[in-house]
Amino acid sequence: MPQPNDLSRSLSALDQDSTLIAVVEMSQSSWLVGAIIPGVERRAAKKLEASETLLLALLHRWRDEAVRAGRTVARITVAFEAGRDGFWLARWLEARGIEAHVIHATSIAVSREHRRAKTDRLDAALLQRAFLGWLRGERGHCTMVAVPSLADEDAKRPSREREALVSERTRISNRMKSALARLGIRGFKPGLRKAAERLDLLRTPEGMPLPPNSLAELHRDLARLRLINDQIGEIEAVRVDRLRQQPNEARHPMILLLARVVGVGIETADMLVQEVLSRKLRDRRAVARYGGLTGSPEESGARRREKGLARAGNARVRRGMLQLAWRFLMFQKDSALAQ
Repeated sequence: MPQPNDLSRSLSALDQDSTLIAVVEMSQSSWLVGAIIPGVERRAAKKLEASETLLLALLHRWRDEAVRAGRTVARITVAFEAGRDGFWLARWLEARGIEAHVIHATSIAVSREHRRAKTDRLDAALLQRAFLGWLRGERGHCTMVAVPSLADEDAKRPSREREALVSERTRISNRMKSALARLGIRGFKPGLRKAAERLDLLRTPEGMPLPPNSLAELHRDLARLRLINDQIGEIEAVRVDRLRQQPNEARHPMILLLARVVGVGIETADMLVQEVLSRKLRDRRAVARYGGLTGSPEESGARRREKGLARAGNARVRRGMLQLAWRFLMFQKDSALAQ
């Protein structure tokens, strides 16, 4: 029985005589649009500027061409790979009556040749073949990505911004420690409140103060650390205030309920809800696949071995789930999950 949220194939019947099928190979400066037009023998292809209005006008022009060929176009479908441009184009096309799909970039099989030809035209043709197979309802051609709403995308930003800031804070701290180790100084902690005062009192093993250029660089790094810490604190305070003032808004009840579990804080609960639990995943196996927590067996002839976690899903979810597993071992040693 087909699942309602199965993105590995189309659940709608395809009538190719009344469907305009188009794919877009996107780049930063231009888009290459390829299409299968009902009633037209040629495979249409057109390179455009990176403009949604030009794309819509081209689709309407091809639709009129199909009408002149004696066909009635009842459905226009467009697909493109998920990438730098995100999902705004899919939402924009859907608002104008165009059926838009976003293809998971790693779900399309490509040639394994070491030096294979790769051009926008070849990539567009490959996308077209995969998309056509998906529209026919056949598995194995490609997988679509669920297009989130603008509100859903925006809800993920605080957690992702905080993660980026924490990574930047760690990078600056490690750089400062490396710079001091080069001078023979160890044990300095940049995260302390009085780190700037202690920095001026540091001495090298020879008893000399820090060189002026190195000292100025370290002070600038401390200033960056203070700014990053202030931004992290601001993000956390705004999130807590929003949860306190609007406990029943959108996914806030789920976050508050999950945060009551021992070992799960507001940050982990918010990440899990926004990244995983808000998605329509079929079962626990689908959750594991989404996070890249499934195995990767290698079987060939008599050879059998396990290569470890696939690590092919959402890296944020995978890191959060691994950290959560360690917290259960630390804070809930006697629970059934930890046994």
